[in-house]
Amino acid sequence: MRATSSIVQALASGYERVFCCAEIEDARALKAELGEAAITGGEREANRIEGFEAGASPREFREPQAETLILSTTNGTRTIVAAAESCGEVVLGSLLNLGAVARYARERGEDAVILCAGYKDVFAIDDAYCAGRIVALLDAGRTDAAIAAALIAERFPDPLDGINARTYGPPGLEDDIAWVAQVDLLDVVPRFTRMLGAAAEVMLD
Repeated sequence: MRATSSIVQALASGYERVFCCAEIEDARALKAELGEAAITGGEREANRIEGFEAGASPREFREPQAETLILSTTNGTRTIVAAAESCGEVVLGSLLNLGAVARYARERGEDAVILCAGYKDVFAIDDAYCAGRIVALLDAGRTDAAIAAALIAERFPDPLDGINARTYGPPGLEDDIAWVAQVDLLDVVPRFTRMLGAAAEVMLD
């Protein structure tokens, strides 16, 4: 929830690009290459990575601090890098840009797969909740997984309840959760554009 929300927020706020890195060392190496044109943000176990300028809260990216954000998170950026390496096109969705990303998928008129980052490679209700909200806006055939995600979304009409149904994550994220629970706050669709070494670049059209 926080990784994609942070990327959506950063790009909507004026960052030109976000580089998603699976590993901390990949992010540090890219920062050394880009210098002051970029800042690093990220977390492990919801704690800011030592030496990074920012954490992984979308609220930290409401004002651009550089042209480029280099982001590395426990779950989300790993999934984005994996998708970039195996999918023909990758767009990033969250509750913040729910309507925009669903509209984009509908207008393409092609099969779409909604990938959930989960938590340490296992199922996570908050991700499935967001996926279910996207599924509900698509007039398309559904797999069993899509049906299950849609049922989870139907079970929790209030986004805060859907996100808080998760069983993982430390306390202290209440303000972030309230932020990412806002639906259709931003009308942007971040898209994967290229790999730069081990980093997946995401930009707006």
